[in-house]
Amino acid sequence: MNPEIRPYIGVAVIVIRDGRVLLGKRRNAHGAGTWQFPGGHLEFGESIEACARRELFEETGLSIIDLRMGPFTNDVFEDENKHYVTLFVVADQTSGDARVKEPDKCERWGWYRWSEMPQPHFLPIANLLRQGFNIAGGDPEPCCD
Repeated sequence: MNPEIRPYIGVAVIVIRDGRVLLGKRRNAHGAGTWQFPGGHLEFGESIEACARRELFEETGLSIIDLRMGPFTNDVFEDENKHYVTLFVVADQTSGDARVKEPDKCERWGWYRWSEMPQPHFLPIANLLRQGFNIAGGDPEPCCD
């Protein structure tokens, strides 16, 4: 194992609206063709909450009104030789309409019931589901004003 190679930190935003979650179909990156939550890399010195707000707006045009911290996953993409720790943030309240703002990275956005999410899932979502996480279960306290 190379000690110079370190995991990346990803932040994924689980946007909930009317009992559905927002998912996009990935393109032109590892996991192309899989379904993901909006999100991206945590930048140096950036808070998790700021990253969630920035990434969600950059990718979809949605703005977060209220968010709370969710679980995390440890995601090793063996075929791509990449390792991420993905921090999930739950956005119960957002404003705006979701649109594809980065067409080179996302084919389309759609709203899906948790039990009917399209497949295949991006690895962090697959790992999240393996942990038994469900948007209807457990309700952590909001993390931010």
